[in-house]
Amino acid sequence: MKKKLTVLIVVLLMGALLVTGCEGKKEAELRIGGKNFTEQFIMAEMLGMLIEEYTDLKPSIQTNLASNVIINAIKSDQIDLYLEYTGTGLTDLGIEPITNPEEAYEVVKKEFDEQYNIKWMEPYGFNNTYALMVTPETAEKYNLKTISDMAKLADELTLGCTYVFKERDDGYPGVSRHYDFEFGDVKGMDPALMYQAVVQGEVDVISGFATDGRMAAFGLIILEDDQQFFPPYDATVIIRGEILEQYPELEEVLNKLAGRIDDNKMAELNAAVDLDKREPVDVAREFLEEVGLINK
Repeated sequence: MKKKLTVLIVVLLMGALLVTGCEGKKEAELRIGGKNFTEQFIMAEMLGMLIEEYTDLKPSIQTNLASNVIINAIKSDQIDLYLEYTGTGLTDLGIEPITNPEEAYEVVKKEFDEQYNIKWMEPYGFNNTYALMVTPETAEKYNLKTISDMAKLADELTLGCTYVFKERDDGYPGVSRHYDFEFGDVKGMDPALMYQAVVQGEVDVISGFATDGRMAAFGLIILEDDQQFFPPYDATVIIRGEILEQYPELEEVLNKLAGRIDDNKMAELNAAVDLDKREPVDVAREFLEEVGLINK
């Protein structure tokens, strides 16, 4: 009887250890951030899927974060990674715009590492730079081809732009200073409303994005940045150094998208959400299946 009781106790103890072990072996969470526009919604989902496919980590996604909020979030250990742009990185560092894409990337990569222990992955292939846009009717009416053309009569025009563009030095304050002009009025608005506003004549010019699918859909014309103010905004993931040190396999996973998405493809993905009203998660999954990075 005593022997049976001893065996029973051992079995129960082993069971308890197994349960405790299972409870202790929870999946580590990886916090993915995203800004407050379509491209970021799609890419955040895409990153989450890649991490689920190739690692044992459990991704959680938090989007709709303003640019100034998300950079502070990664610095203060509130998120672990997100898609960032070289031009935005330069602004956050307080560095004047650099027009050479390779130089801009090397500068932000080095400075973010040294100052914040934040690592830049390899560029994904698309450059979502700012672009001042007008309708064909406005371009014809005022004979506008370049930003310099627009600057001559800017005081008669109204700009529609994101609240971020209205305030940031690589946005309206910087470009107006660089070209020496001031708009008659500047209206801050949600990115989703800008394109409709310019088409309906509520504003004359908008600060759009080069990879936005609505630009082509609405037939808008980009004014040439003839004095080369806007820096390149080559996109890739930035990630906290502590996370990369803890999970070094993430570097290879995140770099699987390097060079795979050009401007046209990103515009196509954005249009699928903005114009075709598809969900970002579905658009992201379809692309990853298309390029063979996840299974159908």
